[in-house]
Amino acid sequence: MILTPAAFLRIGLLLLLALVLQLSAVGQIGLLGGHFDLTPLVVAAVAYYGGSMAGSAAGFTMGFMIDVAAGQTMGSSSLVLTAVGYAVGRYRELRDPAHGLLPVPIGAAATAAWVTAFAAVSFMLDIGATVSPVVIRQMVVTVLLNALLSLPVFAACRRLLRPSLTVDPADVRRRRRPPRETGPLGLRGLEV
Repeated sequence: MILTPAAFLRIGLLLLLALVLQLSAVGQIGLLGGHFDLTPLVVAAVAYYGGSMAGSAAGFTMGFMIDVAAGQTMGSSSLVLTAVGYAVGRYRELRDPAHGLLPVPIGAAATAAWVTAFAAVSFMLDIGATVSPVVIRQMVVTVLLNALLSLPVFAACRRLLRPSLTVDPADVRRRRRPPRETGPLGLRGLEV
């Protein structure tokens, strides 16, 4: 994938919009003891459609913006979201999945990684983190709520990012290469 200047602009505006929506509206909605969290979903969507490099850059940027906007310890969100974005992008690059409902488990896995790793980083940095069964229940409910929200978020991100993302012609040529001629069974892969 080739990232154009228009792609950088669209991804930046998408991350800013997600941050504003998360901090002003979506993060305030509580349901069954959990809450919706757009940040790992948007980072996972950018990584899913853009690859590991775009995903890690989007994760770092989103984490930095969260830390600045919320006044948290600098770097904790960036560290975790960079890893989440890279992992989702790398999964997409290695597996090349093509199922319509794949955003649901990807969104759930990205959210589970986000809440678990952020809790671990907060606990290690001693930012006033507490461990109790209520926190674990909130994490599970947040993962389930984000799994429900992942399809519309991924669809909106795909619609916003599609015009600016282009495919690298080398990737297309690599996938359409004709099969190699092989020798006898014991000599496969050896050019004779």
